[in-house]
Amino acid sequence: MTATAGKVNLLDLDRRDLEGLFVALGEKPFRATQIMKWIYHERVTDFAAMTNLSKALRERLAECAEIRPPEVVLDHASRDGSHKWLIRLDSGNSIETVFIPEPDRGTLCVSSQIGCPLDCSFCATAQQGFNRNLTVAEIIGQVWQASRLLGERRNGDRIITNIVLMGMGEPLLNFEAVVKAMDLMQDDLGFGISKRRVTLSTAGVVPALYRLREVAEVSLAVSLHAPDDALRNELVPLNRKYPIAELLAACRHYIANKPHRRITWEYVLLDGVNDSEEQARALAALIEDIPSKVNLIPFNPFPNTRYRRSGPAAIARFQAVLMAHDLTAVTRKTRGDDIAAACGQLAGQVQARGRRLVRIAPFAG
Repeated sequence: MTATAGKVNLLDLDRRDLEGLFVALGEKPFRATQIMKWIYHERVTDFAAMTNLSKALRERLAECAEIRPPEVVLDHASRDGSHKWLIRLDSGNSIETVFIPEPDRGTLCVSSQIGCPLDCSFCATAQQGFNRNLTVAEIIGQVWQASRLLGERRNGDRIITNIVLMGMGEPLLNFEAVVKAMDLMQDDLGFGISKRRVTLSTAGVVPALYRLREVAEVSLAVSLHAPDDALRNELVPLNRKYPIAELLAACRHYIANKPHRRITWEYVLLDGVNDSEEQARALAALIEDIPSKVNLIPFNPFPNTRYRRSGPAAIARFQAVLMAHDLTAVTRKTRGDDIAAACGQLAGQVQARGRRLVRIAPFAG
């Protein structure tokens, strides 16, 4: 997805940015409303087709701007109805985006980076290394393309009802672009997704969690995967920088004074590693004072992994312990594993440049 020289991609701009662009062009700010409807409601990318804009403005926009979503190069359909799209970016890099249909909702899983710098040992994405952050256009463009390919509505109902930033990458290490893209997901002139139905998943970049509360209103999922620092250091190396106690404090702050809000804890179950009843009790004790839901995720294998999926009996015992401690605990149904679209399996094509972490500004509140 190589930028056209001298042109701004309007998918990189939220409503405020677009208003500023039109003012700079000598136009009224309401032009932003008109063009957002064309882009996100009608999925039009040709300025010449935007008939409620003057011909002169359309020609001027064509000279200085473009509407260019990333290119979908492969569409894999699972036997369970899931879709995985391979989306080409630049220099041989590609990302993956997944749609998971359910009877009561349709969830789109969106990537935020090319690869991932966190090196979680049980995740296929981490094994690809890390190249760069995605732009706003590359993040929101995944939603734009999925909406176009699926059709906006079926029998009068919205097809994409939920968006989760759980694809390739750590969203909070691409903070500014992710926040702007989430604004477009929620904006009525964008995709109009409810705040409760946009979920950001993080491994626990603590300073960015404090920042997030100040600038966004989205649901939060935390990739925990272990009830103690020693094991989490092994599974999620970021824990060495932001240990569990600091992570929990940031999560409590995120939902403080927000009635009906809770943290969703993601917990991949690995056979003989983190799936014992004792570890379930330790997990329950860890989060008992936080409004919580626990998503138990059967491990989805990938080539050359040393881990195995916990058996059904072990998963059931782990879940029973959590429920006995009055926690909501559900076992996530594996979807799309026949096309490597299940949780932890997204790989794409990454020209790795290492695993350097992006610096996050400290919380100033």
